[in-house]
Amino acid sequence: MSTTFTLDTSTSRAHPTPAPMKRLTVPAITARKGKEPLVMLTAYTARMAQLLDSHCDMLLVGDSLGQVIYGLPSTLPVTVEMMCAHGAAVVRGSYHAVVIIDLPFGSYEGSPEQAFATASRVLAETGAAGVKLEGGETMAETVAFLTRRGIPVMGHVGLTPQAVNALGGYGARGRSNAEHAQIIDDARAIAEAGAFSMVVEGVVEPLAREIVAAVGCPVIGIGASAECDGQVLVIDDMLGMFERTARFVKRYEDFAGRISAAVETYAGEVRAREFPGPEQVYAPKP
Repeated sequence: MSTTFTLDTSTSRAHPTPAPMKRLTVPAITARKGKEPLVMLTAYTARMAQLLDSHCDMLLVGDSLGQVIYGLPSTLPVTVEMMCAHGAAVVRGSYHAVVIIDLPFGSYEGSPEQAFATASRVLAETGAAGVKLEGGETMAETVAFLTRRGIPVMGHVGLTPQAVNALGGYGARGRSNAEHAQIIDDARAIAEAGAFSMVVEGVVEPLAREIVAAVGCPVIGIGASAECDGQVLVIDDMLGMFERTARFVKRYEDFAGRISAAVETYAGEVRAREFPGPEQVYAPKP
């Protein structure tokens, strides 16, 4: 089994009986280059991990949790402690998917040694399989340093949210010839440094296809191209939990609307004293 403890299923709503399956591995993900597309979604809680696990090859505990869970204006204030807490929950809630955890802003850029200290802590405290970090050529040395020391690294190039202040916003990248060439160089550098896969975010579609052909590891697209080796979305975006989403998001559900409607019905029944009804109250024993 892919967990080291069990929960009392009679008292914990958080977890049913563990599923008897073997978790995917990082080498298995790398071997999918050019084959069946990889499916990845973000997850931040044990319960969501349970619901997504059997459908996904990878679960990403993204620093997007800063905005999605904590209501922060960007990913920049996210801490290592936040990532560890949510990462451990997702690992506990999953048995099949490879769990990858974002290294938050400021926790790895200073030096390869700083990155190793952060990554080793994250993996030790969560049980996840690997970490993700943003950046291209400037982070290649760090990626190599980590992979040589047994830490699987997923890269992230193109639109890198942790660099939003330097980029000047969340617009698509790679429109100019110079930026196009730089992102290709970034992707090659990260792949050659040993990244087992990489996310390519928010780039013009021809550039995404060029990156897929240029690197030997799987390329996971988000706002990139259907020709990527896999796709990732923020789960709350694709389920329709927010009114505003990026152009590249397809909303597969309207959970925000459904939740609002359910709560409206509940509120009406409470105010009309229709809830709780006979089925929800305890009768005295005879």
